[in-house]
Amino acid sequence: MSSSHFRGLIRSGCLRSLLGPVIGLSLSFLTGPQSAAQSGSTPPQSPLGLTKVPAGVILVKGAWPSASDSVTPVPESGKVASGSYQSAYFGLTYPITNGWIQKYEGPPPSDSGYYVLAQLRPAGSLREPGGGTVLIGAQDMFFTLVPARSALDLVNFAKTHLKADYVIDQQPQEIRIAGHSFVRLDYTSPSAGLHWSLLATQIRCHTVQFSFMSADPKVIEHLIESMNDMKLPLRAGVASGPGGDDAPVCVSGYASGGNLLQRVEPVTGERRYNSVPVRVIIGTDGKVKHIHFIRAFPEQAKAISDALQQWRFKPYLVNGKPAEVETGISFGRVPRGTAVAQTVRQQPPQN
Repeated sequence: MSSSHFRGLIRSGCLRSLLGPVIGLSLSFLTGPQSAAQSGSTPPQSPLGLTKVPAGVILVKGAWPSASDSVTPVPESGKVASGSYQSAYFGLTYPITNGWIQKYEGPPPSDSGYYVLAQLRPAGSLREPGGGTVLIGAQDMFFTLVPARSALDLVNFAKTHLKADYVIDQQPQEIRIAGHSFVRLDYTSPSAGLHWSLLATQIRCHTVQFSFMSADPKVIEHLIESMNDMKLPLRAGVASGPGGDDAPVCVSGYASGGNLLQRVEPVTGERRYNSVPVRVIIGTDGKVKHIHFIRAFPEQAKAISDALQQWRFKPYLVNGKPAEVETGISFGRVPRGTAVAQTVRQQPPQN
């Protein structure tokens, strides 16, 4: 793969799930030495008690994920603990194969709503027998830049945009894993001698992706077989995943039309042209209950939060009763093709 082609894929955000194992490895090399917090060492202290910035590190105050409270789960709050990856937001528990570890945490989410949730690999060398990688990612379907409305659409789009020197071993097909539907795509890089399997399902209007890479296809099959020990929410599925049960119902475009009864525009400062994707949970009383900024500068998050707290919505009804609803809103510059910019006609009718 040429460097220009690779950079184009990264910028687009479309194929990160397919290139996940490669990107995961690249991140571990690009990040260089671990920070003091990651390595467990204590950062040096100055005579005034201030923490010194390690040599060779540049701190840049930039756009970052944040939330209106620290109690409500968000996609990036999942953790590897007690031998499994656990996400309260997705209602997901994925047992980790014995001898596998997470060496580095993922980067912050992109402004198109792509998350690296976990990067797993054997404790030894990747080229040793049994070596490989597992990357767990998620694409927020409210903000995706590709024309896809489901996990199946997203995987099909990725398949058609693979470079010519990849070989498709198995076309996307629906399979059952842990009692839920997934779409699976297998492909190979003959020149690199590597195999990939991508499995995806939809949870809370996110496509959750498991990308396996190894030089040995038997390792991948073993890892996929172990997915049957996962725990997933009841409504996870290739073409569904609307939330509900213990989670809010996710509805694309709910913050529009007659659903929005009162709107107050945020008073923003100098940064007005970056995209600020926001997920909100609307309570049964029509008030904003929780705000999750996927990527925003601190002053933007404050201004938008102040405004959103004054918004009022028509309560969402399920079987005639008010229910919590989760939706996406994009402030600032909305990237062309973003799903949230076209959500009015995608909104499903209320029950």
